[in-house]
Order: sequence, then structure tokens, then C-alpha cells
Amino acid sequence: MIKIGIIGGAGYTAGELLRLLINHPEVEIVFVHSTSNALKPVTDVHQGLLGETDLCFSDSHPLEEADLLFMCGAHGQSRKFWDENERPEHLKVIDLAQDYRDESDNYVYGLPELNSERIAKARSVANPGCFATAIQLSLLPLAYKGLLPHAGDICITAITGSTGAGVKPGATTHFSWRNDNLSVYKAFTHQHLTEIGATLEKLQPGHSAAINFVPVRGDFARGIFAITHLDCPLGEEDAIALYKDFYRNAPFTVVSDRPVDLKQAVNTNKAIINLEKHGDKLLITCAEDNLLKGASGQAVENMNIMFGLDRRTGLRLKPSAF
Repeated sequence: MIKIGIIGGAGYTAGELLRLLINHPEVEIVFVHSTSNALKPVTDVHQGLLGETDLCFSDSHPLEEADLLFMCGAHGQSRKFWDENERPEHLKVIDLAQDYRDESDNYVYGLPELNSERIAKARSVANPGCFATAIQLSLLPLAYKGLLPHAGDICITAITGSTGAGVKPGATTHFSWRNDNLSVYKAFTHQHLTEIGATLEKLQPGHSAAINFVPVRGDFARGIFAITHLDCPLGEEDAIALYKDFYRNAPFTVVSDRPVDLKQAVNTNKAIINLEKHGDKLLITCAEDNLLKGASGQAVENMNIMFGLDRRTGLRLKPSAF
């Protein structure tokens, strides 16, 4: 059994991670640390797990007892944690914050569709951001073939659910504001652009197209729907063939011949992609669950790869019928 520790156990991503790990056949959870909820039952915070676990949040983090540590704290807290704590030599780490997505300190960027061989050998993995996952999966095959435009722009609009803002309530996350509402935020400046740009530059060095990304707050709880369009010389059939071939060994990235909708992906670890050609423009839509493929599900997928398990272990989740 893989012995698991979790730091930052009270947030949405930790709650989803616990839901997956409690039912994972190869895992034993040895501690779930939360400073603000220490010694309380996990189900006091993650009430959807009632009847599933009798775990309590710990007031300590015995790293020597774990084989793998999931870091689910706020951005910036991971580096602070390792400044204050010694890491056992045997301990593997998957960090869900953005602290190491630049692959500093020997972390491997944890996008399985791109880096599965490196992840399998890694001691430390930096899980991608939720927007970054959907957008990179929309563009990886083109970059791999050197088909990102050398002129013009890559234009992306992506709508995210309110859980993407985290569990702590704020002015733009509470129900009365978010319900029946849409709004743009961090237009052209979102922090995930950094990791997206780094990946595309590695695959297609010197591409000069600007990535114009407009994030939108949606009036739903979970999911990301990313809409990308760019100039592309391929016809629709050739583009579809390229994407299906590129993702042929990626069990959670599905290229659909039909238009996709968000409910197909919510509550699963899938990213579902559809391609349409309109004149010179290729339209790429991608739906994913921001808490699963965009965070905790992808983290478990990375854990499976790191420990030599089938990538789908513990992740055979089904979307809602309605």
C-alpha cells in the first residue's frame, strides 16, 4: 500500500483528493493535516464524505510515515513549508500549488499527456493549473507538429466554476453574486499563462503568436469550458486525425467527433476536446472538471504513474446523467 500524507486538508482540492484516495485500492491515508481544523473529524469540513471515513485532521505532519505527500495549501505556502521542515529522503511529493511549476528544485511539470516518462521517474511533481491543463491539452498536438501560427494570435476564452476560486468566500464567489452572473477577470494576465507559454516554447521553440487568454467566472460550481481559435493550415479531418493520434495513449483525454458540453466532463478525470474548421480558423473546445482533471484527479493520475500503477486506478468516475 502507498502511505499518503496530505498538507492543507480543508480546501476543495483536498476534499476531492480524499474522495478519490479513500476509494483507491492501493492507498492508505496516514495523516491529513489542517492547522485550522486540527483534531476535528474530516467530515466536519468535507461533509460529502460522511459515512465514507472516520479520519480526523491532524495537528502534526509525520513525514517519515508517508511514501507520498500531497501539498494542497495556498500558492506560496509550499516553499515556506520546505523552508521550515526537513524532507525525508524516501518521500515523494505532488504539489498542487503553483510554487514549482517552473520545474525549479528538480520538480517535474505534472502534465501526464506531455511528461509521463519523466513523471514515472520523478521524486517531485508540480501539478498543473486547472486553466493551464485545458488550454495546453487544446494546443499540445499543434505545438508538437510545429503548427502554432507564426503570425496572428491564439485567442482563448475559458469559463470556470466558482470552486476554482477556493473554499474561502470572497466578494466574487458567494452565491448571491455568482448566481445568474458572468464576469471577466485577469484578462490577458492570468498566472497560468506562464506555465502554458513555457510548455509551448519547449515543443515549438520560437513560435511568435501571442496567447490572448480571457478567463470568465461562470455561474456554476465546477468545470472549465475552454474555447480556443487560431489560424491553422490543416483541414478538419487532418486536425482530428492529428489529435487522436497524439492522445492515443492518454486514457483521460478524449477527442470527440461531436460538439462537447461541460456536463460530459464534470465529476470525471476526462478532458474532452472537439475540433471544427471555419475557413482558415481552427476552433478547439475543451471541457474538464477543474477539481479533477484540473487538480486532484490529475494529481492521483500522477501518483499512479509515479508508483507504476495503471493511470486509471481509482479514477474510473462517471459523469452525471443530468
